[in-house]
Amino acid sequence: MAGPVSFVTGREPGGGRSTRLPVSVLGMGRMGRGIAGRLLDAGHAVTVWNRTSGKAGGLVDRGADERSTPEAATSGATVVLASLTDDDAVRSVLAPHGRPLALPPDTIVVDCSTVSPATTRFLAATYPGAFVAAPVLGSPEAVASGSATQLVAGPEDLVDRLAPVWSATAARTVRCGDDPARASELKLLNNYLLLAGVATLAEVVATAQRAGIEDGFLEAFLGSSPLVATGLHNRLEQVIGRGGEGWFATPLGAKDMSLALSMAEGMGLRLPLAEAVHQVYRRAADEGLADADIAGVVSLYPR
Repeated sequence: MAGPVSFVTGREPGGGRSTRLPVSVLGMGRMGRGIAGRLLDAGHAVTVWNRTSGKAGGLVDRGADERSTPEAATSGATVVLASLTDDDAVRSVLAPHGRPLALPPDTIVVDCSTVSPATTRFLAATYPGAFVAAPVLGSPEAVASGSATQLVAGPEDLVDRLAPVWSATAARTVRCGDDPARASELKLLNNYLLLAGVATLAEVVATAQRAGIEDGFLEAFLGSSPLVATGLHNRLEQVIGRGGEGWFATPLGAKDMSLALSMAEGMGLRLPLAEAVHQVYRRAADEGLADADIAGVVSLYPR
């Protein structure tokens, strides 16, 4: 059983600021680069890897050591931190051929990716007593500025040992208990709320625009409405302006909704609303909006 959820606002006491760790960051997408940059800013020794080269140049200029394979990147790490696209990527990198990476003794493996609880349980079994799940709530910009929230679940002693990492990478940590899968469950539920909210907002905006309501008035009206969740405000302008590229692309939205549905189905639940939301993002990804931010689903509804 997972322990009770505890919320830690701000830096943890002491913050682990005096401890400098050798950390390997696997995955140089925007999230991974943001995390690696925060770790560099905190003075940690950071080694990075990405499946395709060329994404870590700015980090190398700031002192990161880029390696050509995960094995090379993790050879001297105390902490191995992954930020990868999906379950397949996480499993292939952290457990190639179903086996753990050859890591130094006492190395802690941390997965910050958005993946299924099943993959998180698999990784916890692959690295018994040495695995923590820590998915991120927030945009890459929030990560880079240190204002993101991190969901953290795993053995309490490991979570405590990683205080210097949390201090560097997040403004707030949410301790979700000792079962790493709990963090993955909560991340998927959080993303379900976001994705459903954006899909609803897109339909409201599209209907208002079709009715001839002026965009400036609409933005002011919805921006002051208590019925528009705070977490949607940073996408309101983008939805009204009909999207563009962004960090959370529609295929990733479809992927996360699929994972949420699978999680519910595994518990005997059918979620008709989640099914409809999943279809919105799947349709957007299939109909020319694969590079658009999730706010781009508004383009499914012509003005």
